[in-house]
Amino acid sequence: QVQFVESGGGLVQAGGSLRLSCAASVSISFRHMAWFRQAPGKEREFVAAVTNTGLIADYAGSVKGRFTISRDNTKKAVYLQMNSLKPEDTALYYCQETTRSGTNWYPKYDYRSQGTQVTVSS
Repeated sequence: QVQFVESGGGLVQAGGSLRLSCAASVSISFRHMAWFRQAPGKEREFVAAVTNTGLIADYAGSVKGRFTISRDNTKKAVYLQMNSLKPEDTALYYCQETTRSGTNWYPKYDYRSQGTQVTVSS
């Protein structure tokens, strides 16, 4: 089973930027990938997805225009550039292989990695 290790989180002031990285244990060349986040006491939330070729990206409305998802299949890595961060972006962020149903993206498997914490202060 593929495993993911996220990094790059931290504490940042509102308006700042962070770049998250996700390293996979095996090839992700044929996998659609996504970032999800979960804040304490809240449901898991889709953030951004990118198709296996990297040609198509999709974003939650709350992050569109501020976040950019990308990938490097040669490095088995997925990235999330986050700009203009807001306090409401505070959450645990994790990447997963994803599947699409209609217009929604979901984790393909129940397994969830440890994630990386992003905290945005006001």
